[in-house]
Amino acid sequence: MAAPQPSLKGRALRCLAAREHSRAELQRKLAPYEEEPGQIERVLDELQAKGFISEARVAASLLHRRSARMGDQRIRQELQSKGLDADTVAQALEQLRGTEHERAQAVWQRKFGTPAQDAKERARQMRFLMARGFSADVVRRVVQGGAGPDADPSI
Repeated sequence: MAAPQPSLKGRALRCLAAREHSRAELQRKLAPYEEEPGQIERVLDELQAKGFISEARVAASLLHRRSARMGDQRIRQELQSKGLDADTVAQALEQLRGTEHERAQAVWQRKFGTPAQDAKERARQMRFLMARGFSADVVRRVVQGGAGPDADPSI
């Protein structure tokens, strides 16, 4: 005999137990299981009213998990892909203001540790950091050995 299928609320709580999810993420994940129109909205409204769904916690969780390894552009993209509103994304990115160079330097140090010996290697290092979402200016300063965020930008 097959076990009964979990309810929408049960599925949502299972997702939330694993990690923070935004309302939009839960809506996408639960859509295939909706049996009547509006059912998902009612479940999500109830969970949000009880404090189980919080956009601010989703943003804080993503920052905690990803900010040490990713640049501001990549974090912005991930926050937006979770369906967070523009204000929540802006507030989360405000917390990272001024730390992108240090984070890029730490990522570069862990991955490479030594300055590039030729243009090909320098390009590879730059592509790596750009793919992680760091800004072009920060990547250039890190790979070229800039002294930090106060370094001369004309280098």
